[in-house]
Amino acid sequence: IFQTTTDTEALLHLVARSKAGDVVDAIVESLHQVRGAYSLLFLVPGRMVAVRDPHGFRPLCLGRLNGAWVVASETCALDLLGAQLVREMDPGEVLVVDVAGVHPFKPFKDIRAASCIFEHVYFSRPDSTVFGAPVQQVRKRLGDRLFHEAPVEADMVVPVPDSGVYAAMGYARAAALPFEMGLVRNHYVGRTFIQPTQEVRNDNVRVKLNPVRDILEGKRIILIDDSIVRGTTSRQIVQLAREAGARKVLFASTSPPLTHPCVYGIDMATKRDFIARDRSVDQIASSIGADAVLYQSLDDLLDSVREGNGDHIQEMCSACFTGDYPTGDITGEMLVQIEEERLIHGK
Repeated sequence: IFQTTTDTEALLHLVARSKAGDVVDAIVESLHQVRGAYSLLFLVPGRMVAVRDPHGFRPLCLGRLNGAWVVASETCALDLLGAQLVREMDPGEVLVVDVAGVHPFKPFKDIRAASCIFEHVYFSRPDSTVFGAPVQQVRKRLGDRLFHEAPVEADMVVPVPDSGVYAAMGYARAAALPFEMGLVRNHYVGRTFIQPTQEVRNDNVRVKLNPVRDILEGKRIILIDDSIVRGTTSRQIVQLAREAGARKVLFASTSPPLTHPCVYGIDMATKRDFIARDRSVDQIASSIGADAVLYQSLDDLLDSVREGNGDHIQEMCSACFTGDYPTGDITGEMLVQIEEERLIHGK
């Protein structure tokens, strides 16, 4: 299963050992020996080869720039270059680009489509279109649906920047509540979600976020974030809001409870680290110090991505919420092995 950049090196070894007469054939032959998530780009003499895995876990798109062809994992990269989006690559599609143009083909058998739902929740930039749906609009719909699913009394809606901003806009609009940037983000700090150790994550939260007392003091606020993983970051955010004088703190997640690790390339928590693994919603609220915790339902999450997108999206991977891994070969024993390896390496 492809999980890290180390696996990309392993793939190159497979390509190097291939006895195929052409490098494109060698790449395809090598990819038939692996399974999991990958979006790949090879530059070889006279050609560019782009490949998206058969499940379509990760996005990959084709663009045009001054007569040249470009490939990017997100459409925002094309915007930055001034390139025009041509289309998103299909799952299992290979594009060979040479002086004669673009030559697409599909050497893999059709299997279960499984685009990663977390791309829309957290990973992708809000100015991208991913899996055919504008990320910013999806996140606004998440906030809207979250309000209608779990309306609460509050004085204002406060996003946890940056991934909670557009969902908070949607929630505030649906609830007819003020939207306030009560937490200010330091953009020179990386994402706490994927920091390697808890100590680093703890330190980064206070460096990353600063509460605005003039906005929060004496108010009943609802904090909107993309997810609750271990609960430690959420706990610190709630504490920051209370220290700034918030009278009541509600915490809302635009994704369902995370209960299973991702084995398709995202260095997420191990199963035993998930706060939702063995706790009720009330227990989670108590653990992070919030007055209440609200979760998005999986149906509303999926509908928010599909809404206005026709039949473009058929299936998505939601294994981190359900434990239903699309490759169909992830056993409990394998998950234990993955957890042990991550613990050994301090993840």
